[in-house]
Amino acid sequence: MARLAVVTGGGTGIGRATAGMLAGEGYDVIIVGRRPDVLADAAKWIGPQATTVTADCADPEQIPAVVEAVAGRAVDVLVNNAGAYVSSDDSTLTGLKDRWRATFDSNVITAVLMTEALRPLLRRPGGRVILTSSIAAQRGGGGPYSAAKAALHGWVFDLATQFGPDGITANVISPGYITDSEFFVGRMTEEGHRARVNATLVKRAGEPDDIAEAVRWLVGPGGTFVTGQIINVNGGSVLGR
Repeated sequence: MARLAVVTGGGTGIGRATAGMLAGEGYDVIIVGRRPDVLADAAKWIGPQATTVTADCADPEQIPAVVEAVAGRAVDVLVNNAGAYVSSDDSTLTGLKDRWRATFDSNVITAVLMTEALRPLLRRPGGRVILTSSIAAQRGGGGPYSAAKAALHGWVFDLATQFGPDGITANVISPGYITDSEFFVGRMTEEGHRARVNATLVKRAGEPDDIAEAVRWLVGPGGTFVTGQIINVNGGSVLGR
């Protein structure tokens, strides 16, 4: 039987590229997201190895749909990629609280709930858990988004410690500026794009495939001795943290 991967936020951008890469490596892939039409388009692009599950990973009542789709199989790879930058009116304390809570739910609780739900099914030994963070966690500038992504960095140390004796690795991938995703829709200007490209040492924007290639390394033979790490994929925008 083929190996199995679960990718949250798998309908667009980094998640879609990662799911496509894993399918190309021979995995059956379950892609999870909130929009069935987007998931359907991604599954068509990925191919017959893709199964879709429509679920909000921040809602405990919707997580069982993913477990049901796994159908008792061992999960070889879990990529917790779901997340978002949440905008709102911060002019009141209530609005501020709501934005911070929604950001934490979208970027942290999604990963926590999915990981805990699939914990018993992770392959032992050999399972891989990957959390998608952001350069914002290391250099700031994103307010609640920076704080939420930084929370994943601390949590992955716990996961790596817990999973290590079972031969399961857990790591964070921290992308820099990535184009061809929905993250900057409606928020990116030409000036902002140039500034972000110029901030890299390689003078180009990242692409979803750059992150998928980092995942390929972590889930492959070269990643077996790598755990509890923050893997920066940012073109040199932030150095060695």
